Amino acid sequence: MQFSAHYRKLENMLASAPISQLTKVRITVGEGTTELVVPVKRQFFHAGDCLHGAIIFMALDNACFFAASSLVQDVFILTSQFNIHFFRPVSNGEITANGTVVAKTSNQITAEAVAYNTQGREIARGSGIFVPGKIKLSEDIGYK
Repeated sequence: MQFSAHYRKLENMLASAPISQLTKVRITVGEGTTELVVPVKRQFFHAGDCLHGAIIFMALDNACFFAASSLVQDVFILTSQFNIHFFRPVSNGEITANGTVVAKTSNQITAEAVAYNTQGREIARGSGIFVPGKIKLSEDIGYK
């Protein structure tokens, strides 16, 4: 399979996930990279009237996950470890998370992501380790 077809199937897989229906996330996958955009919605705010960190974590994890997944064409990978640092709150616009693979071995992939607000200011960054899982990439999981 050509890599570009693989990237489009990964984008479809994210779009078909139930959480994506709620968040309206958009993604573009390339070789070892991603750009993920999440609209800021008030329904995802915490009591402090800003976007809950869980949504920012989701954006960073997905940016890293799909960057890593771009290099794996047979199985669904799993997040085995993830570290995150929050820098500033977000209360409107969109967040954009850019993910990049920084290392790959035979049994794990390390990726990093940085999230920005609509004004281009860094709001958070994270890094994760991803390992092969046992679920095959197939139409059953939206990979089509």
